[in-house]
Amino acid sequence: MYLAEGKNGRTDIDGVTANIDAAISKWDAYPASTISHHGSACCDIAREWITGFDFSQLNAGHPLTGPRWLRKLFKWGPMKWPIHWCEAVREKTLDCGALGALSHQLLLERGVRSFATQFILEFSDVSIRHWTASWGAAGCDPHWISDGLIYHEGCAVAVNDNELKLWDATATWWVNPRQFGGYAGVVAVRVFDPAPDAGTAFTWGEHRIPANTWHKLQRTPRHFRAANSEVKPSRKRRPRAVKKVAVSAVIA
Repeated sequence: MYLAEGKNGRTDIDGVTANIDAAISKWDAYPASTISHHGSACCDIAREWITGFDFSQLNAGHPLTGPRWLRKLFKWGPMKWPIHWCEAVREKTLDCGALGALSHQLLLERGVRSFATQFILEFSDVSIRHWTASWGAAGCDPHWISDGLIYHEGCAVAVNDNELKLWDATATWWVNPRQFGGYAGVVAVRVFDPAPDAGTAFTWGEHRIPANTWHKLQRTPRHFRAANSEVKPSRKRRPRAVKKVAVSAVIA
């Protein structure tokens, strides 16, 4: 499942050729998704409600705890854009853009340095065909799918200066910076900083990611995964002690 870059920016992913550069070019002008506001009480109330609900679910926990409860409240799937706060809280299904935008805003409300984040992921042909059909049936354009790759959204949080953790709001996990390729592997990422310093770059594991620009990830070598996936020998179990039975009981 190791991804090796070839000519013209094309990469071989488990025998499937995907053009990362073409995908970046296609999605380069895409802004990070945002939840709109009507400028009236309807959206104020909705935003306050979902923020308050997040604090109740956090329950005095660590502010950097991922808001996993969103996926219990909303299914993932096709939806129509734009969407406002008062509409979002009434929906049963949200896509990755809406889930990422909500997670980003909730983390900001907690006082966390959060950044809207975009990903490009690789997936199998079976998944691609299924999602294309699902979005088409819902009357939504599957513009986020391209040549074995998909456009995806989440958010990032700063844990120490410019050191980041990346949150996948749809999968409800912190993305592993060690990427090996294969199903759901991250091939590129873009982190938005609304006011970056000159030459600002974030650190994510071993990766250095410049702000506001697509960054193709260098994959962790195959031998690293093999070395870290060896099965450790199990300990020998001690023989179970034989339970002693009182002689008087046996006689009885």
